[in-house]
Amino acid sequence: MELKASPLRLATSSATFEAEFKARLHWAADTDAAIEQRVADILADVQRRGDAAVIEYTNRFDRLSVRSMQELELGQASLKAAFEAIPAAQREALQAAARRIRSYHEAQKKAGGESWSYRDEDGTLLGQKVTPLDRVGVYVPGGKAAYPSSVLMNVIPAHVAGVGEIIMVVPHPGAENRLLLAAGYLAGVTRAFTIGGAQAVGALAYGTETVPRVDKITGPGNAYVASAKRRVFGQVGIDMIAGPSEILVLADGSTPPDWVAMDLFSQAEHDELAQSILLCPDAAYIDRVQVEIDRLLPGMPRAAIIAKSLNDRGALIHTRSMEEACDLSNRIAPEHLEVSSRDPHRWEPLLRHAGAIFLGAYTSESLGDYCAGPNHVLPTSGTARFSGPLGVFDFQKRSSLIEVSEAGAKVLGAIAVVLAEGEGLSAHAQAAQMRLRR
Repeated sequence: MELKASPLRLATSSATFEAEFKARLHWAADTDAAIEQRVADILADVQRRGDAAVIEYTNRFDRLSVRSMQELELGQASLKAAFEAIPAAQREALQAAARRIRSYHEAQKKAGGESWSYRDEDGTLLGQKVTPLDRVGVYVPGGKAAYPSSVLMNVIPAHVAGVGEIIMVVPHPGAENRLLLAAGYLAGVTRAFTIGGAQAVGALAYGTETVPRVDKITGPGNAYVASAKRRVFGQVGIDMIAGPSEILVLADGSTPPDWVAMDLFSQAEHDELAQSILLCPDAAYIDRVQVEIDRLLPGMPRAAIIAKSLNDRGALIHTRSMEEACDLSNRIAPEHLEVSSRDPHRWEPLLRHAGAIFLGAYTSESLGDYCAGPNHVLPTSGTARFSGPLGVFDFQKRSSLIEVSEAGAKVLGAIAVVLAEGEGLSAHAQAAQMRLRR
């Protein structure tokens, strides 16, 4: 049977647009109760039994038969060997991408990730001390597909931030992917383990006899991984709970329609739940994009996934203007936002909410996924309204610095006494008052 991809056609001028628009955007993020219970059981077991539980679940879910954690640890020699064994073209591409990602995150750190302090007129020192996390865990998906780019995007900013140890976990068979292991070697992974799922998250969060406990876990995964990350938050930090991937294209009709069709495919091929949306004020251009979708789909290796994604969650929306398209984009707050226009800088000031903004027809989202430099770990499901991409700051923490001089204690103490007494906290007031009397 011939596959067809027919994204929902909407028009903002339609009386039913609002209802149809909201229905198409809706994604049920409710976690399956059975998954929640299973994850809770696995985490509790890993916390209680450590390595033994990790080995048991890894053998069960990844269909392995290992007897010790030593068999699941990928030493530096394995990572280096993978790097040296991959084809030269892959090695050079990996190095070029890593250079750009490192350069971007070093610039990010320099722009605002440093410690600072100053003294006020009373001689009191005030400031901020920025320090890296001691140890982080990076979860790299490795079930249906392997993602070396996720290794670079998670590990390099942690490395730039100054994190002491970076522990990578990747389930089988992803750990057999040489390009993935080579990326780990190049990016600076300290230790790596062939474990995945909720048991890997539990091992990182609680620590086992072999897997060290980390301070933060980053990286995407399936529903079990997302549920486990949600449950261990508080024991450790996490980056975010990621939903299905998204792309929104704002087009003025000037970009070749086959480029836009393929950009919509680029997210749809990730997952049947991925969402690809086109906003455009030119109805004839939308028709041309649909023609290209029909023409290009049969030649795509993941055509079935693309078709289901576009049919169930895709949309081609005819807007009254580019200004209205920008307003709709802000309501959606997409993970990836392409401004495919002759003059993208005209529209960029109107765009407030997006994980990453790709300006101009030549800036395909896929370049950002792999090698442009900015991070591809981005907020999904509308969370770009209040959060941003993974970066250096996610691997650092800030401590306030306060050194009050004797003169400053008199000024600040008088203020603190009044406020503390107003709150009924007499010890607070007396602690400040004692320094006033000296």
